[in-house]
Amino acid sequence: MRYITGGIALGAALALGGLAAAGTAANAAPAQAAQTQSLYAPSALVLTVGQGDEAATANVQRAVTLTCMPKPAGTHPDVRGACAQLRLTDGDFDQITKIKSDTFCTKEWNPSVVTAIGVWEGKRVNYEHTFANPCEAKAGKGTVFEF
Repeated sequence: MRYITGGIALGAALALGGLAAAGTAANAAPAQAAQTQSLYAPSALVLTVGQGDEAATANVQRAVTLTCMPKPAGTHPDVRGACAQLRLTDGDFDQITKIKSDTFCTKEWNPSVVTAIGVWEGKRVNYEHTFANPCEAKAGKGTVFEF
């Protein structure tokens, strides 16, 4: 009789342990399935500066990442400033790389190219702009391409 009592206790312990494990697994599944959705469209870019007249053949000199949503982050040295400039221009990279009218540069051809690839406010971005020389690049790269 002693063996039956021990067997019942062991069986009860195993059954209760199995129920506890099943309850834990059942509670964990909904937590893993529930993913938080951002209220804002994503904005994450890879920015490059290269030497050459087009991105396909340019030697990339520097590259950084820039994420503006859901929160500013990335390897860009001025994440907040770059995100602010992009928001101010509504993500229009042509406005950012526009050379100021009061800029005077030589007519030297020593091209450099900047690119932005990724997503801005949920829309795909594949931007490329070539500056004729370093003077123009300095005058037109803005905070976004200042790295």
